Amino acid sequence: MAEDRPESPRPGRIPLGVALGILTAGVGGLFLAVAAVAGATAGVVPPARRPVRAAIRRYASALVRYERRRLARFHDADLSPGATGGRREVGYLAVRLLPGVLGLLAYGLLAVGVVLATIVLLATLRGDLGVADALVQVVVGAALFLVNVQAVVSVGALDVRLARRLLGPSRRELLEDRVRELVVSRAGVIAAVDAERQRIERDLHDGLQQRLVALGMLLGRARRSRDAARTAELLAQAHSDVQQAVVELREVAWRVYPSALDDADLGQALELVAQRSDVPVRIRCDLPARPARQVETVLYFVACEALTNAAKHAAATLITVEIGAGEGAVRMAVRDDGVGGADPAGRGLSGLARRVGALDGRLCVDSPAGGPTTVSVELPCG
Repeated sequence: MAEDRPESPRPGRIPLGVALGILTAGVGGLFLAVAAVAGATAGVVPPARRPVRAAIRRYASALVRYERRRLARFHDADLSPGATGGRREVGYLAVRLLPGVLGLLAYGLLAVGVVLATIVLLATLRGDLGVADALVQVVVGAALFLVNVQAVVSVGALDVRLARRLLGPSRRELLEDRVRELVVSRAGVIAAVDAERQRIERDLHDGLQQRLVALGMLLGRARRSRDAARTAELLAQAHSDVQQAVVELREVAWRVYPSALDDADLGQALELVAQRSDVPVRIRCDLPARPARQVETVLYFVACEALTNAAKHAAATLITVEIGAGEGAVRMAVRDDGVGGADPAGRGLSGLARRVGALDGRLCVDSPAGGPTTVSVELPCG
């Protein structure tokens, strides 16, 4: 599964974003000056303190919201929301004066460079400046222009860094979010384990247990039969039922623990699953090294569930499983050409999502009506 990352900002957007940042810094500086005067006045007039502070917080929040939109539009900065507060937002507006001043300085130097380039061009056209001297001026001007462009880009990067530091979540907030995620993940894992136990119990009760009961009755009939041919027929049927019961028992056991991974890697274990599938399955496993066992186990269960759903509900004629690694993660995509309409909130897929989430991974189900269906998994792998 392709990892979702924000695209790098287009080069043409950064200068415009910095230029707008200069204007918003000026507006922010003017607001801070007015707020300082209003705050000082409110300190003298106690009844005015509360409405003045409320107005300062309101306008500061409005300016900060605009800054967020500007950074998102022109710098592709995805700022995760942190704790909000009047002092924090006013502090950000004060710190924002630094990139505003630096941006103004960079554009001022650029304007001076344009004026000097115009003077050199006019002098060259009038013949006051020789060709060699003009070339030297062009080389020097080009070098200064590149430095100036880099300065503008650096101002934009500083602007984004300050916003993330002052408007984004603090380290404590990140830790609290992580604790909440772990609590939810732990509860989800417990729920998934309980759901899997219930599923195994149903498989044993409705499948294997019923088959064994029927097998006992069949053997009883064979024992009471006085016809040798009829007894042989009943014993042959019992033998067939025993073989089918062994297959079902193996299926249940593999749902509890995929023992095939003890002696084979993930690709080979899935090949065994594909051989038992009623729908043709193509598997491509390109892993430079075996991932951790828990990662292999989760991928195995996800692939088995996706294959089962495609065979039972999707009316698929071909299923492909692609497994690869890169950038510290293992990715798997299971695609089928069926009718689509898979429900990610269903019991099977939601349980798998909890399993994947327990390893800090992501599971995505793309199954529009009419198909095709793609189940994608990404798990971190150190």
